[in-house]
Amino acid sequence: MTGLSRAVPAAAPLVRTRAERGWTLLVVCLATGVLLLNVSAPSVALADIGSDLRAGLDVLQWVVSGYSLALAATLLTAGTLADLLGRRRLFLTGLGGFAAASALCTLAPSPLALVVGRAAQGLAAAVLLSSSLALLAQDFAGPARARALGIWGATVAAAFAIGPLEGGLLTEALGWRAVFAVDVVVALVCLPVAVRHLRESRDPAARTVDWRGTLTLSAGLFLGVFALSRGDALGWGSAIVVGSFAGAALLLAAFAWIERRERHPMLDLGLFATPTFTGASLTVLVLAASSFGPFLYLTLFLLDAAGASPTAVGLRLMPLSAAAFLVSILGGRFPAWLPVRAGMSAGMLLSAVGLLAMRGIGVSTPWTQLLPGLLLVGAGLGLSNPAVTYAALGVVPTTRSGMASGVNNTFRQLGLAIGIAALGVLLPAQVDDAAAFAAALDDILLAGAVLATAGAVIALLLVRPRDFVA
Repeated sequence: MTGLSRAVPAAAPLVRTRAERGWTLLVVCLATGVLLLNVSAPSVALADIGSDLRAGLDVLQWVVSGYSLALAATLLTAGTLADLLGRRRLFLTGLGGFAAASALCTLAPSPLALVVGRAAQGLAAAVLLSSSLALLAQDFAGPARARALGIWGATVAAAFAIGPLEGGLLTEALGWRAVFAVDVVVALVCLPVAVRHLRESRDPAARTVDWRGTLTLSAGLFLGVFALSRGDALGWGSAIVVGSFAGAALLLAAFAWIERRERHPMLDLGLFATPTFTGASLTVLVLAASSFGPFLYLTLFLLDAAGASPTAVGLRLMPLSAAAFLVSILGGRFPAWLPVRAGMSAGMLLSAVGLLAMRGIGVSTPWTQLLPGLLLVGAGLGLSNPAVTYAALGVVPTTRSGMASGVNNTFRQLGLAIGIAALGVLLPAQVDDAAAFAAALDDILLAGAVLATAGAVIALLLVRPRDFVA
């Protein structure tokens, strides 16, 4: 009997019909889409939030970073808990928690209440994101898994890119609270579908919660992501940032020491002894840093320097979303005609070429000049995103899929934070100087292209077909 069979309750069918698997894919993609929209959508509503709640810039920054910090710090813990307690149970808990946290954001009477709601959203999103990939891994195998991950990858790329457009449209039409009210509606629509159609499974070898590992890892990741996200604002040499980096290093070292001695560790560090798993983790980190980091600063340039409205910016960037969506769906068939390693590398190289193609834009640059670069970056994301996820899940038994998906998504969030922080150093002190901002954007796009090329090399060197579980 396989590990997957042991993990399924006796009352559940061992073979899922195509329709049943389709419902799983639908609810997972809807939930993933709405939580990733929350990474970028609220950022375009900050001015309205500040005016309505009388909040300063220091508080408004936490509306964005509070969500990301909570999400990144608890992803891996949530994935391990999903293996232990049940992926369906954790998914439903995360979905209900996300609806409640979104309602708190919608009704927030003060800046503090909104920040608390955003942090709660991040915690619930970590539970949803980590268990969602595990749910797909348990229901899909072989080429069917590749196709499912292609659709999931399309959702990831499209949701992040569409975020500013969604936030702009809702804020301009209905006010900033509508950005969070939509989350409540989507979560409540998904909940009964998930209750009816999702199947429970867990890792039969998991016995107890590794509390020492959980606490040290969550605290270490929190401090590390906090330092990365706030370093530019507080100063990279400030006591708070330096202390946070030092604390993160100590806690993560303590976590590694604990896990090597723990009888039931939350993270099997032996996974990284498999070159393909390590390669997938590093590649998804570079993917997020090289693509989503420059994308954020391109959005800010169009909003601040070029003076475009949030809705106009979202429409200009739609070609990236469209290309990512279409190529992800087509790329879901890559095991049949393109090796996973080749898909990862080719996607990263396409992104690199696209980033280079967008260099040289100015305040009056027509949107058509951005079009080739946006299409290439979108195609690169669409090809590499599902491939890197397939690689991360394909080298572990299905019973460990929660842990594997937690690692994959944690590295993705860390890459996002690292890319934004590292590339932000290239920005001028005064971003209202359009010429200086344009020159800095050129440097950011070049740095992103270099990172993407490095990701292609990592994939070629580390991803090996023989590492995949049959």
